[in-house]
Amino acid sequence: MKQPNCSKCEHFYITLDERFPRACKVFNIKTYSFPSVDVRRLTGYNCPVFKERITKSKEVIRDINNIDRFA
Repeated sequence: MKQPNCSKCEHFYITLDERFPRACKVFNIKTYSFPSVDVRRLTGYNCPVFKERITKSKEVIRDINNIDRFA
């Protein structure tokens, strides 16, 4: 099994700390690389709590009549 992509995980977030810009809510760690890399390096196993983020698709409505209402 390959290493999970943290940027697609719902527990992943970006911090404002320039030294440690990436973090994991579950493990409460901040790191320069992705948190799953540190979990793998420290435990020898892939991240056990990876849960893919559900993204909502945004539908774009293109209707000429709506343009006149906002002009």
